[in-house]
Amino acid sequence: MKRAAKTPRHGLARTLSKLGACSRTQAAHYAREGRVAVNGRIVRDPEAPVDVERDRIALDGHEIRAGERVYLMLNKPRGYVTTASDEHGRETVYALLKDAALPWVAPVGRLDKASEGLLLLTNDSAWAARITAPESHVDKTYHVQIDRLPDAALLDSLRSGIEEGGERLSARNVQELRRGEKNAWLEIVLDEGRNRQIRRLLAAHGVGVLRLVRVAIGPVALGALAKGGSRVLDPEEIAALAL
Repeated sequence: MKRAAKTPRHGLARTLSKLGACSRTQAAHYAREGRVAVNGRIVRDPEAPVDVERDRIALDGHEIRAGERVYLMLNKPRGYVTTASDEHGRETVYALLKDAALPWVAPVGRLDKASEGLLLLTNDSAWAARITAPESHVDKTYHVQIDRLPDAALLDSLRSGIEEGGERLSARNVQELRRGEKNAWLEIVLDEGRNRQIRRLLAAHGVGVLRLVRVAIGPVALGALAKGGSRVLDPEEIAALAL
């Protein structure tokens, strides 16, 4: 007779994250504080191997089981940081969700404090990983107000890209949306995610950013969602982003 395949054993912190209880970083912190038990015994090692199907894992005395998967979009306003807590006391995006009665969710990628717009959040770490994986090349579309009037040469240069800080920075596509007397709005599409990529790319060309708003991730658009508002993604949106 064939033996039944064993369930893979993963580290305690990783397992708590995959169960949707908290982030991996938070789980490691909770374990070191003695707040996590496995089969009734406190385990302080975040990397201790556990079997999610056989072991009973509890946080603060409450057994953790895989919960319902949640997929959200949030219209992040400027001034909020994309972390669960901030050592400088700044408002985080979680303040916008405090009345939503949700399980723990984590941001899918980031928007810096000065940036606005579409932010995805979920407790499905595998789904999030598919979206953020470099090889996925999921388009992210931004509307960016700059402090000058662009010409064709600037747009071509932004598409061609630059070497900066040991990284290649470029945009998959750039086009002008509209202009005023002294500034203009650009639509910039990226298919990779580097830290402050648009701001660094524009700064290298002597261009300042007045506003930066992410309006779409893949086929999922921010639409008319109010600033600071959130909504659950529909099944079609969830599936489209996972392709």
